[in-house]
Amino acid sequence: MDATATMLKNVIHRLGQMYIAKIVDNEVLSQNFKKHNERPIEYRFVFDCLTRLRPQTVLNVGTGTTALPSLIANCGCVVKALDNIRDYWPTGVLNRHWKVINDDIRKPQTTERFDMITCVSVIEHVDEPLTAFKSMIALLNRGGHLVLTTPYNEQWSVPNVYALPGAAYGQNASYICRSTSRRELDEWLRDSGSEIVCQEFWQFWSEEVWTLGTALPVPREVSRTDPHQLTYLLLQKTRLVSNPAFGCS
Repeated sequence: MDATATMLKNVIHRLGQMYIAKIVDNEVLSQNFKKHNERPIEYRFVFDCLTRLRPQTVLNVGTGTTALPSLIANCGCVVKALDNIRDYWPTGVLNRHWKVINDDIRKPQTTERFDMITCVSVIEHVDEPLTAFKSMIALLNRGGHLVLTTPYNEQWSVPNVYALPGAAYGQNASYICRSTSRRELDEWLRDSGSEIVCQEFWQFWSEEVWTLGTALPVPREVSRTDPHQLTYLLLQKTRLVSNPAFGCS
């Protein structure tokens, strides 16, 4: 590369750094507190699974603009991220933390196999959740794990909690938010070649369904017989041997 080309490359690189720095500055200065959400507990569950299972390859489904794939890569894993950008992000989306491939998990073009797939608060927004679930299981290596978090009630499902009278938010969302039940979860597992390794139940609201009632000051982990609105699942594809090192408390 001659001197002129090198100088031009350095100038473009420097301008790019300045542009990114400006975007980051604006993000910091424009912050306003809205509300706490479920991500701290969901991410805790994800990283607990990473700590104990130590996968080499990870697929993050429904990344959006989050930094989760980058954080997982910082743990030493080889990470790929995908999102159905065209259907769920009408104006497009740019993730400045990680490359996100435009792919529909219901009919993925991705053919790779992974040791672990993470799907954090995504499947509730997907039409045909059974198809999405089975696609994720199919993309796992034999013995691989799916980490899944979603609104949930052990007894009954709700097609769209955002449409319920009294929902705390979501009325103007362009997508649904389904609350899954044990019946649906059993249907997902049936014939998928997977089983539950660990399941946590969490209460965030005073009523039985996600976004209804009063938000608890601090969410709490409960049993399946207690009121709860969110579940965190670790599933394994055709588990070959039991893993006593990992279990729910």
